[in-house]
Amino acid sequence: MEILDILLSASFWAAVLRIASPLIFATMGELICERAGVLNLGIEGIMVAGAFAGWMAVYAGLGLWPGLLVALLTGMAFGALHGLLTVPFGLSQHVVGLGITMLATSSAYYAYRLSLPEVTSPPRIEPFQPLHIPGLSDLPFFGEALFSQTALTYLAFATVIVVALVLYRTPLGLALRAAGENPSAVEAQGLSVAAIRIGAVMAGSGLMAVGGAFLTMSAFSSFFFEMVNGRGWICIALVVFGAWRPGKALIGALLFAAFDALQIRLQQTPLGADIPYQVFLMVPYALSILALVLMSRRAEVPAALMTPFNRGER
Repeated sequence: MEILDILLSASFWAAVLRIASPLIFATMGELICERAGVLNLGIEGIMVAGAFAGWMAVYAGLGLWPGLLVALLTGMAFGALHGLLTVPFGLSQHVVGLGITMLATSSAYYAYRLSLPEVTSPPRIEPFQPLHIPGLSDLPFFGEALFSQTALTYLAFATVIVVALVLYRTPLGLALRAAGENPSAVEAQGLSVAAIRIGAVMAGSGLMAVGGAFLTMSAFSSFFFEMVNGRGWICIALVVFGAWRPGKALIGALLFAAFDALQIRLQQTPLGADIPYQVFLMVPYALSILALVLMSRRAEVPAALMTPFNRGER
């Protein structure tokens, strides 16, 4: 009954949307990279860098939207580095990705200590506030569950639509998908595989950074170490869960967010007094692994994913 009461509460579903929002941004970013043929393991560090850059920009006096743009550009810069090392030079995408994660994370932490050497607790900023939508925010249940979110949550869902439309309804999307499936065909059409892949990694990394910025500019209003807390690695799994399709990846992000929101609330019930809290923390990840195993068997991996391409190759 306790679980049923939680699932039927509007506050639970509002929390699900909030928790899912950064995952959606980062998952769409990783999906774009992988559909172009590049595995971006720098996602965790890029999210940390985006979280810091957006927050620091706002703390320094910029507005929220300019701060979000700073986070986007920061992610794109790390994406450009990743793309240049893996595409033209053909370096290992695994090694480069992990290196980007360490570089971005360390850079954010160093910049934090350099900018705020005397601060003992993270300063707070005024984050994005929930939007009141006339006629919708006042609806019973649905108003609180769906229409009491910040602008970034709505932007996250809009991103899924945009990514899907670009991938499946535009020549650019066709070229991007071909770069991850059959790069020789892309070159035969007179297009640059390297440019498409680097551009995809930059765009995807920008979205990852926006996902990190959501945490500091919409969820917590401050930056602290370990705030990303493995979300980047979860997003890589969500891309596989979604079979490299935006709609299915969105469902995966919502499922993980639901598991996470549920475990938080279960800790506050009498059941939480009898079971160690670590068990509840483990539940979303364990269920995600189970779902990943079940779904990945039918997933069709992009044929040229992680495969370097040299111009003139056949």
